[in-house]
Amino acid sequence: MKAGVDRPENETFKISREMQTQSLGGRHLNVLVVDVGGTHIKVLATGQTEPREFPSGPAMTPKRMVAGVKKLTADWKYDVVSMGYPGPVLRNRPVADPHNLAAGWIGFHFGEAFGRPLKFINDAAMQALGSYKGGKLLFLGLGTGLGSAMVVDGVVEPMELGHLPYKKATYEDYVGLRGLEKWGKKKWRRHVADVVARLIAALEPDDVVLGGGNVKKLKELPRGCRAGDNANAFLGGFRLWGQADDRILPSGPAVKEHRRRKEHQDGNTGTNRHQKPGHRAADQTYGLEGSADPL
Repeated sequence: MKAGVDRPENETFKISREMQTQSLGGRHLNVLVVDVGGTHIKVLATGQTEPREFPSGPAMTPKRMVAGVKKLTADWKYDVVSMGYPGPVLRNRPVADPHNLAAGWIGFHFGEAFGRPLKFINDAAMQALGSYKGGKLLFLGLGTGLGSAMVVDGVVEPMELGHLPYKKATYEDYVGLRGLEKWGKKKWRRHVADVVARLIAALEPDDVVLGGGNVKKLKELPRGCRAGDNANAFLGGFRLWGQADDRILPSGPAVKEHRRRKEHQDGNTGTNRHQKPGHRAADQTYGLEGSADPL
């Protein structure tokens, strides 16, 4: 299976207006989704089909980010904001500065800066939520670093697998941008295949999505994986506020078949196969209907 799909670049980001339509308490919401990355800040709002972006990098502070987003979206109307953040998130705010951006993100009041209700989520978790088709999903983002998240029965759980020890450093050091630049494409691809195989063996997902800007540099996708779509980060951001026509998604045929085989191999009837994650704070996990944060 090839990682890339030939199609017009702008078609990748086309999300139907029906998929964007949000409602909360009977009120229609226009949502602005902000995807904060190590190399670019990307934005898309309800009613728009083409994203906009501007450069990011080590000098990007939250204040500069907000100013850049406001300038770029001055002609867009939005009621609420979803933000995907490249780092750990707790209680709707970052708990650590991102590895690839400037400091100052902890304690910054994003909702006040935007002047809108805001939901903050790990960027990989936002892409995972947008990629979800059912069952138990593992999402791995091959970008500046290694993003990771799981979705189990519609509940997304952000993870920080990229910073776990691997060989002489961490997973991120081998399969992130630093690893690509250090090892070259050929060795980097081998590292990606090895890391993905290890994580699949450990976590036993039904479905595996590889996203991020560097997935297109793979000649072939590792076995059992499908390529993510850049639009999924935005779709995940829309889903955070309650997808009006997209809250309950059926498991696709591939997911069902994988689960059936796994249950047969394990001698498991499947009754207790997918338990909900442990008791975590409501703002640490997000379902397809969004978090419980009030407007």
